[in-house]
Amino acid sequence: MTRVLFGAVLGLLVAYPPLLALVLAAAVATVSQPAVLAFAAGVLLWPHLARRIRGWAR
Repeated sequence: MTRVLFGAVLGLLVAYPPLLALVLAAAVATVSQPAVLAFAAGVLLWPHLARRIRGWAR
């Protein structure tokens, strides 16, 4: 189901270039915020950090 949804979104972005520009502008505006970057880093690194801290507690 996820592949179909992803394909549909990509198809829309290719079919309507102005929509692609709008999505890219929104993505750049979002990613340029330090709080968003810190949150994304925390989400991506959480499993590694949790394992390391669990190792300290043993």
